[in-house]
Amino acid sequence: MAAAAAAAGSGTSREEEAPGGEAAATQAQAPTSAPGARLSRLPLARVKALVKADPDVTLAGQEAIFILARAAELFVETIAKDAYCCAQQGKRKTLQRRDLDNAIEAVDEFAFLEGTLD
Repeated sequence: MAAAAAAAGSGTSREEEAPGGEAAATQAQAPTSAPGARLSRLPLARVKALVKADPDVTLAGQEAIFILARAAELFVETIAKDAYCCAQQGKRKTLQRRDLDNAIEAVDEFAFLEGTLD
């Protein structure tokens, strides 16, 4: 109801809001950034230095650097979770190199990594 009153008071129509007040619920669920919170866990300066080290890259914008950093985070998170599952199957909590090898062999998306740890 408060969202409808705010929409009416601001001159926007109620038609912009999703049925059942879903727009207000969606906005309430959106993560808020706390002061000092980082959007990326990897240092963007380091990612930028790695990108610039590629002779094929002539120009890389800040948004591209952020996307590459986020993609790298998600990749590391995914392979670490899969390797941890392999460790759990061996009734261990500590990841070992063979867990990464097993994760690479078990997941088709990691096929491009086969043989890289040799």
